[in-house]
Amino acid sequence: MLVFGLVVFHAPFTVFFGQFLDQDILKAWKELLLVAVSLLTLFVVVKSGYLKVFGKDLLLQLIAAYFLLHLFLLAFFSTAPYQKLAGLAIDLRYLLFFVLVFCVVAIAPTLRQAFIKVAAFASGLSLGFAALQATLLPDDILKNIGYSKSTISPYLTVDKNNDFIRINGTFRGPNPLGAYAVIFLSLLSVFVIKKKKIFMKYKIQISVLAMVALIAIWASYSRSALLALAISMFTIFMVVFARKLKAQYWLYFLAVAFVLVLSIFSLSSTDFVQNVVLHNNPNGGSSVDSNDNHLNSVQDGINRVVLQPFGAGVGSTGSASLRSDEPNIIENQYLFIAHESGWLGLGLFIVIFELILWRLYQSRRDWLSLGVFASGIGLALIGLFLPVWADDTVSLVWFGLAAVALGSHYKVRNKNA
Repeated sequence: MLVFGLVVFHAPFTVFFGQFLDQDILKAWKELLLVAVSLLTLFVVVKSGYLKVFGKDLLLQLIAAYFLLHLFLLAFFSTAPYQKLAGLAIDLRYLLFFVLVFCVVAIAPTLRQAFIKVAAFASGLSLGFAALQATLLPDDILKNIGYSKSTISPYLTVDKNNDFIRINGTFRGPNPLGAYAVIFLSLLSVFVIKKKKIFMKYKIQISVLAMVALIAIWASYSRSALLALAISMFTIFMVVFARKLKAQYWLYFLAVAFVLVLSIFSLSSTDFVQNVVLHNNPNGGSSVDSNDNHLNSVQDGINRVVLQPFGAGVGSTGSASLRSDEPNIIENQYLFIAHESGWLGLGLFIVIFELILWRLYQSRRDWLSLGVFASGIGLALIGLFLPVWADDTVSLVWFGLAAVALGSHYKVRNKNA
């Protein structure tokens, strides 16, 4: 729960205290804590008699195979020790967190509410600060705790246009903030639908939270997050209402969608669409086009993956590679995984992720399961444009929530199997 709650504030924490302490150790606080907790969790699992039960679970078996593959690959590639350690942390921490939370909540389902309360409290503080940064606070307020070009920029702009400030909130950048808001808004939407009585009782508070999250995701100007939010909301709509709608309502829906798409095309020459949608400042902007950068990164990633079926080694991609002689940034989650652990690693991850989504869908009557499922669909889409799971906050929060949802239903699911 400590990791679950504090990881949302990981970026400002490491930037501020990194002025006085070693940053590498600070950045690894959560991974070190998870390793220690792993031993305690194993003890609890064995003592409670759940070891055989968990050992027969296909999902946990696949995750174990994914871990073993990464450990096996360490011996076959000559990446530096720092790269290997950083790569293992980036590639495996969210799945380790999933396993730990899943096992603990499965053994003690009453912990579900505690995890939800921690997530809600952390979300309110984090997104509340982001909304304030976007409205009342100075854009560069984070410089007061050490944010800078050498650590984390206190804010970004859309294509060098100061009229469109992209805020970070408590995250490493606008895109992780947007992805996190997708999770929060998906959960909040399902909660309102499923828990109408509670919503009516606390409608002012819940409405404020929704407004805060919408301000945060909008001020991030993250196109992938906005698209993911649309996909997540559509997923919720399909699961909850699709069977109840008559054919004529589907025609209305398609007509509205067509009008929206047509409107975007008709307004394509306006400053707003050029900057927000296309990220192309018509009045100058950056000399390097971000859209071209994305495309070039994906093309390079595809070429590398095709030529390297076994990958290039753990720590060969992303932030783990920045200190090496050949830094390599791949702006696609799936190519990122394939570059780290080969085609087999990518195949294992896809099966693991799809199995998690399938189990969430099976328990979709539960508001938490449906909210995590819908946001997972959206985040999977973000993965086509960004290595979304490489961000520790987004990955730990989503996989943690998935573990809480699945763990709290685990006994019931096994009983019905």
